[in-house]
Amino acid sequence: MTRSRTITSLLALVSVCALIAACGSSSGSGKGDYTTKLQMGTGSVGGTYYPLGGEIATMLTKNADVKDLNVSAVETGASVENMAKIGAGKLQLAMTINGTAREAYDGAGEFDGKTVENFGFIGQIYPEVLHVVTLESSGIESISDLKGKKVAIGPPGSGTSIIAQKTLAAYGIEKGDYDAQQENFGDASDKLQNKNIDASFGVLGAPAADIDELQASTKDVRYLEIDGDALKKLTGDDSEYNSFKIPQDSYDWLDHDVQTIAASAVLVASTDQVSKETAYEITKTLFENNDKISHQQAEYTTKDRALTGRLGLPLHPGAKQYFEEEGLLDNDE
Repeated sequence: MTRSRTITSLLALVSVCALIAACGSSSGSGKGDYTTKLQMGTGSVGGTYYPLGGEIATMLTKNADVKDLNVSAVETGASVENMAKIGAGKLQLAMTINGTAREAYDGAGEFDGKTVENFGFIGQIYPEVLHVVTLESSGIESISDLKGKKVAIGPPGSGTSIIAQKTLAAYGIEKGDYDAQQENFGDASDKLQNKNIDASFGVLGAPAADIDELQASTKDVRYLEIDGDALKKLTGDDSEYNSFKIPQDSYDWLDHDVQTIAASAVLVASTDQVSKETAYEITKTLFENNDKISHQQAEYTTKDRALTGRLGLPLHPGAKQYFEEEGLLDNDE
């Protein structure tokens, strides 16, 4: 990693830590300081959140029945930073991995002792699939071979970083056992192609254009699968991760299904700054207009999948009203 990129990563990490510290114990009081000028936290340019979030923001602005609604997508460090900014009142909407949202709500993980409760679940957007890739020429055949290697684990404060570290730990590889490169998948892909790193983790949609582009450039991509005891550890009871197979036909060059794991990319909204009425229209518009979004992951943004990956998170009152009207909630909810 270059000196300038190292400094950038450290500054990003310090910024996220400061935001988490500023969260305090956000109570979700719903004080009524509502706005229709909404900023939605996405992720880095090289990932899925940023382009998909941009299309969602534009679609909501054009189609939601809310006076003066303007939704703008902003680039961020993704899940952890987004939840921290929701807690600090700096974002009104956020894309995040469901497990990170749960940790924020519980004051666990990266949010140890600093709960974020001023948000409500809007719905699942798409399944977040973990891609672990190397080059065939590297000689690396398993995640267990990554000990002592240079491994891109995602930007500081991202859900990718969390899931990467958990996956490595499931193979007995802890922090310090490898050279962690903290950058987005786009930058990591360039480094992998130039053989400046050995492997990269990326939480992306499936199929992923970035993976296809890497294969087109190198003709040398190898997926590292998650299986055996590690798979059982990562997908056990109460886990936010599910077993997932990337189908062979996802790419012309792939000759077998790839066993991995997936979480859920979800949308959440501030209960302090997004009113029940606005959240209702956002939820309704999101799940009834996915055909107006060209990004391929929008095919998963449907009513029948909306509550997948909720992990017991509280619904935003506006989303709850919509799901009740659609008959998607249990009677006791």
